Amino acid sequence: MEKRWLAHYPPQIPHHIDYPPKILPDYLKETAAQFGQKEAIYFLGKRLTFQDIYEQSLKIANYLVELGLQKGDRVSIMLPNCPQAVISYYGVLMAGGIIVQTNPLYTERELEHQLNDSGATVIITLDMLYPKVVKVKATTSLKHIIVTSVQDYLPPIKKLLYPFVQKKQNQPLVHIEERDDQHLFKRIIASTKAEEIDIEIDPIEEVALLQYTGGTTGFPKAAMLTHRNLIANTLMCAHWMYRCQKGEEAILGVLPFFHVYGMTTIMNLSVMQAYKMILLPKFDVETVLKTIEKQKPTLFPGAPTMYIALLNHPNLSKYDLSSIKVCISGSAPLPVEVQEKFEKITGGKLIEGYGLTEASPVTHSNFLWDGERIKGSIGVPWPDTDAKIISLETGQEANVNEIGELVVRGPQVMKGYWNQPFETDSVLRDDWLYTGDMGYMDEKGYFFIVDRKKDMIIASGYNIYPREVEEVLYEHPKVQEAVVVGVPHEYRGETVKAFIVLKEGEQCTEEELDQFMRNRLAAYKVPRIYEFRKELPKTAVGKILRRVLIEEENKKG
Repeated sequence: MEKRWLAHYPPQIPHHIDYPPKILPDYLKETAAQFGQKEAIYFLGKRLTFQDIYEQSLKIANYLVELGLQKGDRVSIMLPNCPQAVISYYGVLMAGGIIVQTNPLYTERELEHQLNDSGATVIITLDMLYPKVVKVKATTSLKHIIVTSVQDYLPPIKKLLYPFVQKKQNQPLVHIEERDDQHLFKRIIASTKAEEIDIEIDPIEEVALLQYTGGTTGFPKAAMLTHRNLIANTLMCAHWMYRCQKGEEAILGVLPFFHVYGMTTIMNLSVMQAYKMILLPKFDVETVLKTIEKQKPTLFPGAPTMYIALLNHPNLSKYDLSSIKVCISGSAPLPVEVQEKFEKITGGKLIEGYGLTEASPVTHSNFLWDGERIKGSIGVPWPDTDAKIISLETGQEANVNEIGELVVRGPQVMKGYWNQPFETDSVLRDDWLYTGDMGYMDEKGYFFIVDRKKDMIIASGYNIYPREVEEVLYEHPKVQEAVVVGVPHEYRGETVKAFIVLKEGEQCTEEELDQFMRNRLAAYKVPRIYEFRKELPKTAVGKILRRVLIEEENKKG
């Protein structure tokens, strides 16, 4: 089918973008030249300019080269959102290295697997994570550990108080001695020259990043994302947000940079557009509310669970959130009720987008301003992005409003999976990326996701999509979070089970929920089992780990 969605593009969004033959560090260099003294990062009271970030990135790059890093060598970055995460990211790329983004919450087993799979020879990490790294070093290809501390980038008073805070929070006070294989980040910054490095890098062919998929469906695989992939998706994002002025916006950076969504929509976008990044190392509701009121970010990319947590905070009304004008929600479906309530409180726009690690990550979103926005839809494909629905029965393109698998293609789609040709061939076919998500396209070219292909529940021969059931559960005034899974059933094959987190102070019975659902859904879709929980298992970006709940159910036999 033709790209019918293009007819709905407002005139400010181009159908096609020219992608210059650049690598990611070129944008940091340009921004530092044009906006050198502009504040680039605010971190717990510490402020850095774009010139600071550029020079310190060069220092890290030069030091890595001194250590013997060759073009194409992998460097693991195991850091929360902090200035060092940005500096390390651009420093590794300036040195010609490939970044391996590593979740600081990884267990030793997960860390060991990722380091061995990627072949990383250097890791940049926090002092409090150092013991974990040391334990796995001997069984990996690591040659060097570069260690930093949150304290390194705090303002003077907080720097003095930091050891007391660490002690109070029972965090280990780790002393690291410098030696041939161990290096201190702060000393590198203090003593290394900020010299330009001349390395030939092909932005289209050469990999910039190994981004491991979230692991929600099993052992993570590494998507190979090139400079072109990441630049294309960041430029698409900038064009989509056409009312945001270069050098004028402030963006709340609470989505982790070790996840591709935060990396593209916060870090790379801010560097490209000279936006100020207000960084928070972790999501804490009270801290986020205070930060929004005091620092007044205009942009707040997030995940549905973040917006839900803010909306359900008992002191929400005490905070002024009116600075926020744009929020793009990703990583999980956005309930309509959450969208409407958040927009009412902030006065800004909260839209749902869609993407996946293998696409750098964004492929679709709703229009922010001038185009039509359809509730429950992930919107339309971004510039230069093609999409279609493939029928599971015929393997051909599905008809309008017919459910099938969403496939996408565009300059943001990965090169393939690292060292996994079979897995690559299973999802990349004729330049099309098979997403594993079930959905449909309407007459206007707007796309809707009904669920993951593997999450679809088949009960008594009926196809049931958990997202549809979850949307109705979120309409219940007492429900804060909900997730639906299929569990084995002797007669139906599978049946529907709902895990529920109630709003604080609320009480609810299975019978009450059952009656509510039966008034709104066909009988075969209504959950047969309800389980109330205080919290649900989630990834670092707030995506509910459905797989963990399914595994728990399977263990019950």
